[in-house]
Amino acid sequence: MPLGPWRKKNKSTKEQLVENEEVGSGHAGAGSLANKSSVNGAGLPPPPANLRPKLVFHTQLAHGSPTGRIEGFSNVKELYGKIAEAFNISPPEIMFCTLNTHKIDMDKLLGGQIGLEDFIFAHIRGIKKEVEVHKSEDALGLTITDNGAGYAFIKRIKDGSVVDGVKVINVGDHVQCINGHNIVGTRHYEVARMLKELPKDKMFTLKLVEPMKAFEMLEPRSKGAKPASENKIGTGRGTLRLRSKGPATVEEPTEFEEKAVKKVDDLLESYMGIRDTELAATMVEVGRDKKNPDEFAMALDETLGDFAFPDEFVFDVWGAIGDAKQERF
Repeated sequence: MPLGPWRKKNKSTKEQLVENEEVGSGHAGAGSLANKSSVNGAGLPPPPANLRPKLVFHTQLAHGSPTGRIEGFSNVKELYGKIAEAFNISPPEIMFCTLNTHKIDMDKLLGGQIGLEDFIFAHIRGIKKEVEVHKSEDALGLTITDNGAGYAFIKRIKDGSVVDGVKVINVGDHVQCINGHNIVGTRHYEVARMLKELPKDKMFTLKLVEPMKAFEMLEPRSKGAKPASENKIGTGRGTLRLRSKGPATVEEPTEFEEKAVKKVDDLLESYMGIRDTELAATMVEVGRDKKNPDEFAMALDETLGDFAFPDEFVFDVWGAIGDAKQERF
């Protein structure tokens, strides 16, 4: 459904559309920590940044380590840098982080938000492996996400899919190369497209890196995050939102935001094979004050034009935001 003559496409819809397969979350940006509110309870402006209380988080390496304390970050790359500094490792060693569990639990994956009392577990690079896969179906059954710092990894494996039959491939594995082509630094939706475009009935090769595991973490393979899970993060006492552009902010997510972000994230997986809570939150933020789908489509093009979302997807996202406003979920 065309949404107006001003709709632009940086890349063709066909190239970007990846149905029920391959991708989820990227978070890079810059800026200092800032509170969402511009005034405090007394109606006075907030104190200067150097006088505000610092947010301090506790962290461990997921396979086992002493507890470290980190502060002073405003995006995921800076967060990884602080964790690396705390444990004297290189930032590229960090694959992804989970909140409040050392397990590879994709429902607890650190995305664009951290509860102010959340404990951060960093999963670092472990065993490298190379596997050949026969693409017997159009869809491989993968959902891919990224860590916001250049690593795409597997977030979910669909039951009965092509990849489900390849037991050496696991949730949490970083996809390093496809057919010898290094994809480090490639965003999740591009990795999804590459996997989607691999020819059917042909063999292809993946080079993977799995997260380092402690002995007690060696257990049967997980299928990863469940699309229907609530996937709530935080303790209800405030959340630090890491933004792709601009400063991080301390917010109290509303019921509308939680429901709308969950639904938009589901739509991202359905249309593009990606799960990305920060991207979903950005889309909800763009659409919450728009009056019609055309206005929403124009705002998305200005904010997220590189994704070149299909018109039908934009219309469904607009509907999801409207349903959340009307409490229809």
